[in-house]
Amino acid sequence: MDRREIAALLAYIGRLDPRLIRTTEREAADQLDQWHELLGDVPSTTPHGWDARVAARQHMRTSPYQIVPADVACPWERYRRDRLARHSDPTPSADPDDQAAWTAELVSTRHAVAVGTAQPAQARAITNGQDEIDPRLEARLREVGSCIPPAARAALAPYRRARAAREAAVAQGQPDALSVRCERCQAQPGEPCRRRRIGPDGGVRATTPRATPHPSRLDLAAARQTRQTEQVRQPSMA
Repeated sequence: MDRREIAALLAYIGRLDPRLIRTTEREAADQLDQWHELLGDVPSTTPHGWDARVAARQHMRTSPYQIVPADVACPWERYRRDRLARHSDPTPSADPDDQAAWTAELVSTRHAVAVGTAQPAQARAITNGQDEIDPRLEARLREVGSCIPPAARAALAPYRRARAAREAAVAQGQPDALSVRCERCQAQPGEPCRRRRIGPDGGVRATTPRATPHPSRLDLAAARQTRQTEQVRQPSMA
């Protein structure tokens, strides 16, 4: 609050509690200086629920003691802590590789929440993916083409051989083998096929992921792709 807002707050409190009224100009100026020094960083009001006059009135309703600046500052600090405790940092729209811009956006968002000019961002629950995306993030995703940049995808390919083979097959128009369940190794859709390691006694000791799917799984995926293509063609021919 600036000096004008402090003076308005003191006038409001003086109407409710005449004990706070100062009769001389010097005493009033000293009182204004004291309250401004202690409450200069406390806003008069915010768009989201804070009002210094409400805090002052609440104190005078519930306490027999004369109000002091701390009786306004303490509710303000509780207000700030409560908002920050309910805030979950949303993903900044800045480039993650630009650490300065990324940090600056986080800090500015937290500051806006703390001072009451923005609402806390709640942690989002798991959804079906149909929620609205930040337009800035959506534009950047269209620019990049994927959540994983091409350079990072190429660097990860040796460590994700099954995923790399799947992406290469789809890019060439081949059926996506991992879209169906493997009848041989029982791998579920989205999971790579697995190779069994047989022990000397003939039992399965372990399984390891295969870089390529089983041929029978490829056949199932091809058959499924053919059926889907025929279903699309039939309505158009009709």
